[in-house]
Amino acid sequence: MSARPRSVALLQLRAHDRNDFPERWPDIRARVADAAQGGAQLIVLPEGTVPAYVIGNQPVDPELLEAAARDLIAIAAAHGTTIVYGAGRYDGGRYFNAALVVGAAGAVGSADKCFLWHFDRRWFSPGETLEPVATAAGQLGILVCADGRIPTIASTLVDRGAEMLVMPTAWVSSGRDPAGLENLQADLMINVRAFENGVPLVAANKVGVEARSVAYCGKSAIVAADGSFVARADAQTETTLRGTVAVGPPFIARDTTPTTIERGADPRELADGLRIGVAVRHDAELHALAATADAELVLDPHTHPVSHEVGLVQDEAMLDPRALPGPRLAGVRLFVWHASIAARWVVPLARTRAAELRAYVVVLDTLVRRAFAVDPDGAVICATFGAFELAAFSFDRARTSAWTIAPHTDVRAALERAETIGRSRAAPAPGTSPATP
Repeated sequence: MSARPRSVALLQLRAHDRNDFPERWPDIRARVADAAQGGAQLIVLPEGTVPAYVIGNQPVDPELLEAAARDLIAIAAAHGTTIVYGAGRYDGGRYFNAALVVGAAGAVGSADKCFLWHFDRRWFSPGETLEPVATAAGQLGILVCADGRIPTIASTLVDRGAEMLVMPTAWVSSGRDPAGLENLQADLMINVRAFENGVPLVAANKVGVEARSVAYCGKSAIVAADGSFVARADAQTETTLRGTVAVGPPFIARDTTPTTIERGADPRELADGLRIGVAVRHDAELHALAATADAELVLDPHTHPVSHEVGLVQDEAMLDPRALPGPRLAGVRLFVWHASIAARWVVPLARTRAAELRAYVVVLDTLVRRAFAVDPDGAVICATFGAFELAAFSFDRARTSAWTIAPHTDVRAALERAETIGRSRAAPAPGTSPATP
């Protein structure tokens, strides 16, 4: 099947507190209707739009969820559009942070957030399935906010037939720089997710502050299958972001099994604190200079540590989002990548892999003759340039053991959970009412 153009509208909404939802909903509903009247075939609203993201401990009235669903179904039916929106979903005694999907015929399906972030788990249960949702806009691989940080969540959806990744999100920011609100997913990962899977990705976020304690960074985005921005909102403005993407089979063909990597055979572990030099070429003089600079180990295209905690990565494995989680869970703490792909993707891929796996990544880029290292937070911590042929960094083993990136937010547990779900093949979630108790 060839790619088909799809008109997308993302509603970047100003955050509201839970108690303010009844007052805010008429305006949100009107904005959805306006986007539908404007011809959008797919409309996406942020995570936790109905009734909010910070729920608190009081149960949400199922009728409130039902009423919002009825309103959006009426809009979808009137204009023949598909709407994906963030809301709560009851299933028995459990309450999920969900992305609900409605179309002209009513409720189409849903996706529950699998990787619960921080206080999410106080009132939400984690999702248990990963299946695309069939809609008039295409096969949608729907993931919610932090799910986008786990590479195998998106890849599983695409491997199971998703033609587009759709992300209602509530990207938060620490406010470290109020003039430039930061978020790793918004600023880095979403482009990599689209590129590595070969499908478009759209993400709708909020702006402003919720519950006086959660700040949002905006930056809602429409990303093409090649990883480039089609359109991107700013960090401050409530707006409707519009664009067109090509929806169809992924333009990347990959094997059914993940690409394998080579690991060192020595059972000895890397030292707790290790000064490592990186160089883009093998040179005895550089090794001597490294010793003078107290670097205990030098990595270059011909020199690698033999510890089983080191993985040697070629381009094919680095480009495959399924390739590195298994070795990382099996004990690899440092990946050494011999890179020879297009320069524009080397740094984003290295930073993404390091951050999503909580590991160090050393890159030996032969095309541009550059070596650099990335830490488990996804920051480039040293790099060679020009006559600066030997750079160095301190490997801190403890940082690769620190899987918790926010309170109660364990990346290792999320990777293991995604692996378990990926091995299963549950039936697609039925398009039941979002408020079914």
